[in-house]
Amino acid sequence: MPTKTLVAIKNLSTVVKDSDVGPAVAALQKQVSNDFCGTWGIDARVDLLPRSEKLPPAAWLLGIFDDADQAGALGYHDLTKAGLPLGKVFARTTLDEGGLWTVTLSHEMLEMLADPNINLCAFDEENRRLYAYEVCDAVEADKLGYAIDGVTLSDFVLPGWFEPTHVSRGEHFAFKSKVTRPFQLLAGGYISYFDVGGGGWQQLTAREMGDAREMSMRSIPPAPYSARPRVGSRRERRRWPKSQWLLSQAE
Repeated sequence: MPTKTLVAIKNLSTVVKDSDVGPAVAALQKQVSNDFCGTWGIDARVDLLPRSEKLPPAAWLLGIFDDADQAGALGYHDLTKAGLPLGKVFARTTLDEGGLWTVTLSHEMLEMLADPNINLCAFDEENRRLYAYEVCDAVEADKLGYAIDGVTLSDFVLPGWFEPTHVSRGEHFAFKSKVTRPFQLLAGGYISYFDVGGGGWQQLTAREMGDAREMSMRSIPPAPYSARPRVGSRRERRRWPKSQWLLSQAE
Protein backbone atom coordinates (compact mmCIF):
# COMPACT_ATOMS: atom_id res chain seq x y z
CA MET A 1 0.00 0.00 0.00
CA PRO A 2 1.49 3.39 -0.99
CA THR A 3 2.43 5.80 1.77
CA LYS A 4 -0.03 8.61 2.34
CA THR A 5 1.04 12.15 1.62
CA LEU A 6 1.88 13.96 4.85
CA VAL A 7 0.45 17.47 5.14
CA ALA A 8 1.95 19.28 8.13
CA ILE A 9 -0.04 22.18 9.53
CA LYS A 10 1.82 24.92 11.40
CA ASN A 11 0.12 27.66 13.37
CA LEU A 12 2.16 30.80 12.73
CA SER A 13 -0.71 33.11 13.59
CA THR A 14 -1.22 35.28 16.66
CA VAL A 15 -5.02 35.37 16.39
CA VAL A 16 -5.62 31.62 16.36
CA LYS A 17 -4.76 29.59 19.47
CA ASP A 18 -3.02 26.23 19.23
CA SER A 19 -5.84 24.86 21.38
CA ASP A 20 -8.25 25.75 18.57
CA VAL A 21 -6.04 24.42 15.79
CA GLY A 22 -5.87 20.92 17.30
CA PRO A 23 -9.61 20.19 16.98
CA ALA A 24 -9.61 21.76 13.52
CA VAL A 25 -6.83 19.45 12.36
CA ALA A 26 -8.65 16.42 13.76
CA ALA A 27 -11.84 17.42 11.93
CA LEU A 28 -9.86 18.08 8.76
CA GLN A 29 -8.33 14.60 8.94
CA LYS A 30 -11.82 13.10 9.06
CA GLN A 31 -12.93 15.23 6.13
CA VAL A 32 -9.94 14.22 4.03
CA SER A 33 -9.96 10.49 4.82
CA ASN A 34 -13.73 9.98 4.87
CA ASP A 35 -15.48 12.58 2.71
CA PHE A 36 -12.83 13.64 0.21
CA CYS A 37 -11.12 10.28 -0.22
CA GLY A 38 -14.51 8.61 -0.45
CA THR A 39 -15.46 10.72 -3.47
CA TRP A 40 -12.13 11.72 -5.06
CA GLY A 41 -9.99 8.73 -4.06
CA ILE A 42 -7.30 11.03 -2.64
CA ASP A 43 -6.16 10.65 0.96
CA ALA A 44 -3.49 12.22 3.15
CA ARG A 45 -2.20 12.23 6.71
CA VAL A 46 -2.79 15.57 8.42
CA ASP A 47 -0.51 16.43 11.37
CA LEU A 48 -0.21 19.52 13.54
CA LEU A 49 3.45 20.47 13.69
CA PRO A 50 4.87 22.69 16.46
CA ARG A 51 6.04 26.08 15.24
CA SER A 52 9.72 25.35 15.93
CA GLU A 53 9.76 21.81 14.57
CA LYS A 54 11.45 21.16 11.23
CA LEU A 55 9.28 20.01 8.37
CA PRO A 56 9.74 16.27 7.64
CA PRO A 57 11.25 15.41 4.24
CA ALA A 58 8.67 15.24 1.42
CA ALA A 59 5.94 16.69 3.66
CA TRP A 60 3.63 19.38 2.34
CA LEU A 61 3.25 22.48 4.50
CA LEU A 62 -0.02 24.27 5.21
CA GLY A 63 0.69 27.34 7.30
CA ILE A 64 -1.73 29.52 9.24
CA PHE A 65 -0.64 33.17 9.18
CA ASP A 66 -2.16 36.45 10.31
CA ASP A 67 -2.26 38.76 7.30
CA ALA A 68 -2.49 38.18 3.57
CA ASP A 69 0.69 38.71 1.58
CA GLN A 70 -1.31 39.52 -1.54
CA ALA A 71 -4.35 41.73 -1.95
CA GLY A 72 -7.72 40.05 -1.61
CA ALA A 73 -6.39 36.62 -0.64
CA LEU A 74 -7.79 34.65 2.28
CA GLY A 75 -5.52 31.76 1.34
CA TYR A 76 -3.77 30.13 -1.59
CA HIS A 77 -1.46 27.28 -2.51
CA ASP A 78 1.92 27.48 -4.17
CA LEU A 79 5.04 25.34 -4.72
CA THR A 80 8.31 25.40 -2.80
CA LYS A 81 11.77 25.45 -4.41
CA ALA A 82 11.74 21.66 -4.09
CA GLY A 83 8.48 21.52 -6.05
CA LEU A 84 6.36 20.50 -3.06
CA PRO A 85 2.93 22.02 -2.43
CA LEU A 86 2.78 24.86 0.07
CA GLY A 87 -0.52 26.26 1.34
CA LYS A 88 -1.14 29.51 3.20
CA VAL A 89 -4.16 30.47 5.28
CA PHE A 90 -4.54 34.08 6.43
CA ALA A 91 -6.52 33.89 9.65
CA ARG A 92 -6.74 37.55 10.64
CA THR A 93 -7.59 38.59 7.09
CA THR A 94 -10.32 35.94 7.00
CA LEU A 95 -11.73 37.01 10.36
CA ASP A 96 -11.63 40.69 9.36
CA GLU A 97 -13.71 39.77 6.31
CA GLY A 98 -16.26 38.09 8.56
CA GLY A 99 -15.21 34.59 7.54
CA LEU A 100 -14.21 31.38 9.29
CA TRP A 101 -10.52 30.51 9.21
CA THR A 102 -11.36 26.81 9.46
CA VAL A 103 -13.25 27.03 6.15
CA THR A 104 -10.21 28.67 4.53
CA LEU A 105 -7.98 25.94 6.01
CA SER A 106 -10.18 23.19 4.63
CA HIS A 107 -10.49 24.96 1.27
CA GLU A 108 -6.73 25.16 0.75
CA MET A 109 -6.13 21.62 2.00
CA LEU A 110 -8.59 20.04 -0.42
CA GLU A 111 -7.44 22.10 -3.38
CA MET A 112 -3.81 21.21 -2.69
CA LEU A 113 -4.76 17.54 -2.72
CA ALA A 114 -6.84 17.75 -5.91
CA ASP A 115 -4.34 19.78 -7.95
CA PRO A 116 -0.98 19.85 -6.14
CA ASN A 117 0.96 21.21 -9.11
CA ILE A 118 -1.71 23.80 -10.00
CA ASN A 119 -1.81 22.71 -13.63
CA LEU A 120 -5.04 20.73 -14.14
CA CYS A 121 -8.01 21.99 -16.17
CA ALA A 122 -11.30 20.64 -17.50
CA PHE A 123 -12.50 21.48 -21.01
CA ASP A 124 -15.96 22.93 -21.56
CA GLU A 125 -16.42 22.27 -25.26
CA GLU A 126 -19.71 24.17 -25.52
CA ASN A 127 -18.26 27.44 -24.24
CA ARG A 128 -14.68 26.77 -25.41
CA ARG A 129 -13.20 27.20 -21.95
CA LEU A 130 -10.66 25.43 -19.78
CA TYR A 131 -11.82 25.51 -16.16
CA ALA A 132 -9.21 25.44 -13.42
CA TYR A 133 -9.33 22.32 -11.25
CA GLU A 134 -10.25 24.15 -8.05
CA VAL A 135 -12.58 21.91 -6.08
CA CYS A 136 -13.84 24.41 -3.49
CA ASP A 137 -14.18 27.69 -5.39
CA ALA A 138 -17.64 27.00 -6.84
CA VAL A 139 -19.10 26.37 -3.36
CA GLU A 140 -16.70 28.38 -1.25
CA ALA A 141 -19.16 30.50 0.77
CA ASP A 142 -18.92 29.82 4.50
CA LYS A 143 -22.68 29.24 4.68
CA LEU A 144 -22.26 26.30 2.29
CA GLY A 145 -19.74 24.61 4.57
CA TYR A 146 -20.55 21.79 6.96
CA ALA A 147 -19.45 20.79 10.44
CA ILE A 148 -17.42 17.85 11.66
CA ASP A 149 -17.17 17.58 15.44
CA GLY A 150 -18.27 21.19 15.75
CA VAL A 151 -15.69 22.55 13.29
CA THR A 152 -17.04 24.19 10.12
CA LEU A 153 -15.20 23.07 6.99
CA SER A 154 -15.48 23.90 3.31
CA ASP A 155 -17.82 22.11 0.95
CA PHE A 156 -16.31 20.83 -2.31
CA VAL A 157 -17.45 19.75 -5.75
CA LEU A 158 -17.29 16.16 -6.93
CA PRO A 159 -15.43 14.84 -10.00
CA GLY A 160 -18.57 14.99 -12.13
CA TRP A 161 -18.62 18.78 -11.79
CA PHE A 162 -15.67 18.83 -14.21
CA GLU A 163 -17.17 16.27 -16.65
CA PRO A 164 -20.09 17.80 -18.63
CA THR A 165 -20.16 14.98 -21.21
CA HIS A 166 -20.61 12.15 -18.69
CA VAL A 167 -23.62 13.16 -16.60
CA SER A 168 -25.58 10.32 -14.97
CA ARG A 169 -29.23 10.46 -13.96
CA GLY A 170 -29.56 11.73 -10.39
CA GLU A 171 -25.84 12.51 -10.15
CA HIS A 172 -24.56 14.74 -7.34
CA PHE A 173 -22.04 17.44 -8.17
CA ALA A 174 -21.06 18.66 -4.69
CA PHE A 175 -20.56 16.86 -1.41
CA LYS A 176 -23.17 18.81 0.56
CA SER A 177 -24.54 21.66 -1.54
CA LYS A 178 -27.33 21.35 -4.08
CA VAL A 179 -25.33 21.75 -7.25
CA THR A 180 -27.38 20.36 -10.13
CA ARG A 181 -25.04 20.40 -13.12
CA PRO A 182 -21.38 20.60 -14.15
CA PHE A 183 -19.70 24.00 -13.91
CA GLN A 184 -22.58 25.49 -11.86
CA LEU A 185 -21.61 28.14 -9.31
CA LEU A 186 -23.55 28.80 -6.13
CA ALA A 187 -23.86 32.23 -4.51
CA GLY A 188 -20.46 33.37 -3.31
CA GLY A 189 -18.67 30.94 -5.61
CA TYR A 190 -16.40 31.57 -8.55
CA ILE A 191 -14.12 29.73 -10.96
CA SER A 192 -11.14 30.72 -13.09
CA TYR A 193 -11.19 29.71 -16.72
CA PHE A 194 -9.05 30.08 -19.82
CA ASP A 195 -10.87 31.35 -22.89
CA VAL A 196 -9.40 29.29 -25.73
CA GLY A 197 -10.86 31.77 -28.21
CA GLY A 198 -8.20 34.28 -27.23
CA GLY A 199 -9.53 35.96 -24.10
CA GLY A 200 -6.93 34.42 -21.81
CA TRP A 201 -7.55 33.74 -18.12
CA GLN A 202 -10.77 35.20 -16.73
CA GLN A 203 -13.05 34.58 -13.78
CA LEU A 204 -16.74 33.79 -13.36
CA THR A 205 -18.53 34.67 -10.15
CA ALA A 206 -22.08 33.85 -9.06
CA ARG A 207 -24.60 36.33 -7.72
CA GLU A 208 -28.19 35.87 -6.60
CA MET A 209 -31.01 37.25 -8.77
CA GLY A 210 -33.47 38.60 -6.20
CA ASP A 211 -35.15 35.71 -4.42
CA ALA A 212 -34.52 33.29 -7.26
CA ARG A 213 -32.47 30.21 -6.46
CA GLU A 214 -30.89 30.14 -9.90
CA MET A 215 -27.57 31.96 -10.12
CA SER A 216 -26.31 34.04 -12.99
CA MET A 217 -22.68 34.21 -14.01
CA ARG A 218 -20.80 37.35 -14.86
CA SER A 219 -17.38 37.52 -16.39
CA ILE A 220 -14.84 39.75 -14.70
CA PRO A 221 -12.58 41.46 -17.27
CA PRO A 222 -9.05 40.07 -17.15
CA ALA A 223 -7.34 43.40 -16.45
CA PRO A 224 -5.44 42.05 -13.38
CA TYR A 225 -3.83 39.44 -15.62
CA SER A 226 -2.15 42.01 -17.81
CA ALA A 227 0.49 42.55 -15.12
CA ARG A 228 2.28 39.73 -13.37
CA PRO A 229 0.36 38.72 -10.23
CA ARG A 230 2.09 38.26 -6.91
CA VAL A 231 4.05 35.05 -6.46
CA GLY A 232 1.93 32.24 -5.08
CA SER A 233 -1.42 33.24 -6.49
CA ARG A 234 -3.29 30.74 -8.62
CA ARG A 235 -3.41 33.38 -11.34
CA GLU A 236 0.36 33.59 -11.37
CA ARG A 237 0.65 29.84 -11.82
CA ARG A 238 -1.90 29.68 -14.61
CA ARG A 239 -0.84 32.87 -16.38
CA TRP A 240 2.76 31.81 -17.03
CA PRO A 241 4.39 28.64 -18.43
CA LYS A 242 6.05 26.39 -15.86
CA SER A 243 9.52 27.37 -17.03
CA GLN A 244 8.78 30.93 -15.87
CA TRP A 245 7.22 30.09 -12.48
CA LEU A 246 8.71 31.85 -9.48
CA LEU A 247 8.77 29.58 -6.45
CA SER A 248 8.05 30.74 -2.95
CA GLN A 249 9.81 29.44 0.14
CA ALA A 250 8.24 27.61 3.05
CA GLU A 251 8.14 29.74 6.16
